[in-house]
Amino acid sequence: MLTEVIASRTMNGLYIWLDIAFLLLLAGILLWTGRRQAALVGLLGGVLYFAVDYGVFYLLLGTRQVVGADPFWFLLWLSMSYGFTNFAWIWLWLDRDGYALEWSLLIISGWLSTALLSANFGARFAAISITRGTASYHGVMALLLFLGYALLCIHNVRCPDPARRAPLLWILSIGILVQFSWEFVLHITGIRNQSLQTLVVNSLLETNMGLPYLYLIHRAINRRWGESLRRVKP
Repeated sequence: MLTEVIASRTMNGLYIWLDIAFLLLLAGILLWTGRRQAALVGLLGGVLYFAVDYGVFYLLLGTRQVVGADPFWFLLWLSMSYGFTNFAWIWLWLDRDGYALEWSLLIISGWLSTALLSANFGARFAAISITRGTASYHGVMALLLFLGYALLCIHNVRCPDPARRAPLLWILSIGILVQFSWEFVLHITGIRNQSLQTLVVNSLLETNMGLPYLYLIHRAINRRWGESLRRVKP
């Protein structure tokens, strides 16, 4: 089908172990620097990704295929990997603490080094390939994206105070760049065998659809709780 976007990856087992090490390092850095909210949101994001990827894509829709590994454990790792990094990274960007470049460089360079190290030293490890079709749910994702951004657009149009309007350009940039960054790293390192259509559609849609809702959740939580999970005064 013209609208079908096939997302596939091929990697070796070393990539998984290197990525787990990177995840533990990132979680340690977040806790060490007092970014407890980001660490907790990343963990919850991993659980959400697993519920969707394994529960919906694999079990319910049958669009996810895994060859060379146990689907449950492999998708648990995969979901925690990108769920943790994506949600934690988004949360750090929404914090606007002045260190967006530092957090971005840390995560992207970690993805890049993990992929290239596994390519250099993972020849003796078993190969694993995964595939995911999108025709059965990209329309639903697009609807969620429209509803979320429509809500923020209407809020901004009706809000007379510019200081209280949602920063739409900032939110849109986060939603596109987070997905594009790891899609691009997978592409240039040979893990993702994808077309330009896959890169563009996934970057515009898959993470971006959740940004309006995450922005509202982030704003609501930070009215009561600080990044270190301490209660803030009204």
